[in-house]
Amino acid sequence: MSEAAQQYVTRVRSYVGDQDPLSVLAKTPNLLRSLTKRLSDAQLRTRPAPERWSLLEQITHLSDVEIAVGFRVRTILGSPDGVPIAAFDQDRWQQAMRYNDRELGPTLDAFTAARENNLRLYRSLNEAAWDKFGFHAERGRESVRDVVFLNAGHDLNHLRQMEAILGKSAAGAR
Repeated sequence: MSEAAQQYVTRVRSYVGDQDPLSVLAKTPNLLRSLTKRLSDAQLRTRPAPERWSLLEQITHLSDVEIAVGFRVRTILGSPDGVPIAAFDQDRWQQAMRYNDRELGPTLDAFTAARENNLRLYRSLNEAAWDKFGFHAERGRESVRDVVFLNAGHDLNHLRQMEAILGKSAAGAR
């Protein structure tokens, strides 16, 4: 049974707790590099179960989500409040863009560059900009603050999944 949009939001936001979402976002690229630096290509590409994504697929997903989130935030900031925000089917993206065929190094580099660019934008925002909002096709009203907070929780969600695959925890590194 898949979770409803609001259940997903509640679960993923809970991972952030009282942490600063910008700090969570800033740490993710180095955590990913640390988690993967000594892994073989087979370890990166092996799925833990047929229906579960490999480490590489998850990292590629995070990279693509960073682009999508950056676009969503820019759409909200550059539009009147209430602009529609499109959803996307992550499984279709994973299949269509052949995530498990990507190379780790360039994928991490692209993710890091997009993340750093987005963080520079977020750190420049005033309170009014953080409160601007759009309407996500599946989740409803989301402010820039909501989008960024949810992205931090999304990072932590995938880091947990990757740590479970590897049988270790990077919690101490956070």
